Amino acid sequence: MHYSGGKKDQIPPLRLLAWETTRRCNLDCRHCRAAASLGPYPGELTTDEGIKLLNDVASMGQAVIILTGGEPLLREDIFELAAHGHRVGHRMVMAVNGTLVTPEIARRLKEVGIQRVSISIDGATAASHDDLRGVPGAYEGALRGIAAFKEAGLPFQINTTITKNNLSELPAVYELAISLGAAAHHVFVLVPTGRGAEIADQLVSPEEYEETLRWMLARQKEGRLHLKPTCAPQYYRLWREDAHARGEKITPQTHGMEAMTKGCLGGQGFAFVSYKGDVQPCGYLEQTAGNIREQPFPEIWASSELFKQLRAVDDYHGKCHACQYRKVCGGCRARAFAMTGDALGEDPICPYEPMG
Repeated sequence: MHYSGGKKDQIPPLRLLAWETTRRCNLDCRHCRAAASLGPYPGELTTDEGIKLLNDVASMGQAVIILTGGEPLLREDIFELAAHGHRVGHRMVMAVNGTLVTPEIARRLKEVGIQRVSISIDGATAASHDDLRGVPGAYEGALRGIAAFKEAGLPFQINTTITKNNLSELPAVYELAISLGAAAHHVFVLVPTGRGAEIADQLVSPEEYEETLRWMLARQKEGRLHLKPTCAPQYYRLWREDAHARGEKITPQTHGMEAMTKGCLGGQGFAFVSYKGDVQPCGYLEQTAGNIREQPFPEIWASSELFKQLRAVDDYHGKCHACQYRKVCGGCRARAFAMTGDALGEDPICPYEPMG
């Protein structure tokens, strides 16, 4: 990845795009960034608009396209959209809650070119998972969905959002992901936005956060399962510190990660398109860079003032401005905005004090 090094005029390539294909959802998750429900939500991008988005992104090069929601399987044309994205060269993946997945749906997803699916498991037991997901039976539904994906030969990953309530269960969920045969385990740290703002008191403390990141780093080094922290850019500071302490040279192969991976990719290699076409740095950062109904996505990616500001990491505020790891970590811009109102401010749960 070519990245900005703090300069506003350099445009990094788009690597990942998450498209909120619908905001409709059959669950009522307490931490949902979209506060999604069954809807309806007027103004969803049409099939033609979705195809244009996929074509416009393809004009920039191949990308990973995450079809997300809400629950994308509630969108009637989701197989058509997935197939088109695959045809134009994207790596198509999908985020589902698993409860609507049948063996037939799993087979169809594989047939249209979906390369991996993610299913969220937010607790090691049905009781804890269903409590966060807001619907009894969600845990068993997720496991049924996973069984269908395994039968279809479609790789899946487990996503987990950690809060104070379920933090102690993370090791057990990790072991569950291994036993289920997951391709990866992605661990999200709560960003208190959407319905998640209502459980802001469940955000882990800076001390719990650091301890959890160190646990994840140790598991990643064991190599049993690819473990990726999300909304947790400080992980990349710890990774650098650990490698330095061991006298290891940072290479693209170090711990199986890219040497130039930056913690927060919002606007720097990643973008989010909402169900109505708003372009955001990520789904958790409620600031709009433009709308694809008014301006093609490639133009927004290249010219948005918001994206330019996020790419200028040397201009961040607070201790992120002074931090020597700002180009490796960058802090969570969404958490900064959600909790302080300043998207360029310091990440409120970062415990690190910059040197100097």
